Amino acid sequence: MRIKDIIPENRPRERLEREGPAVLTYAELLAVILKTGSKNENVIDMSNRLISKYGIDKLSQCSLPELQEINGIGKAKACQIIALFELNKRNNFSKQTGRQIKTAKDVFEYCSPKLSGADKEHFMILHLDTHNRVIKDEIVFVGALDSAIVHPREIFKSAIKESAYAIILVHNHPSGDPEPSEEDKTITERLFEAGELLGIKVLDHVIIGKEKWYSFKS
Repeated sequence: MRIKDIIPENRPRERLEREGPAVLTYAELLAVILKTGSKNENVIDMSNRLISKYGIDKLSQCSLPELQEINGIGKAKACQIIALFELNKRNNFSKQTGRQIKTAKDVFEYCSPKLSGADKEHFMILHLDTHNRVIKDEIVFVGALDSAIVHPREIFKSAIKESAYAIILVHNHPSGDPEPSEEDKTITERLFEAGELLGIKVLDHVIIGKEKWYSFKS
């Protein structure tokens, strides 16, 4: 069945306009985003297939190449899906600015929505005020970490710019295992020492895994 063969009042976009987004199913909301289906499948059936097979959580973690391997999903639709979940992730993440960070668990809860599930390593800094509230979070490096890339100059230049009282270092392990590598230990020691010299407290370095974390200070 083609989308135009569905009576107008039952089409997702028309239902959203008439009744609001809360009444739509996950598949119907996805259909509104994708707009069109393929030559052999209308957008509602396509969306139902995607949600039924993968579920929202798994779909939200698919990379661009993985999405393009799905029957009927080309580059344009894959980009739409990626953008949809990234927008939602950023919206949820931005609401946490100003949160007080007291423990490594707080760091994990703050950062995991953005870092957990990423297919590359991301090195992030949390800039804190005198009450350990987040002033700003910033990703400074993406890719495999080594001591040649993670230079104290770049880390503390950002902290000085934000007038941070203290910082927390955070990065993820795409493998899901948060145990630190020898390179992680070397980088951490180097940055802790640099913080002492510059008078900027480095409160912790937390590695984010799939469902757990590692803290260098806990």
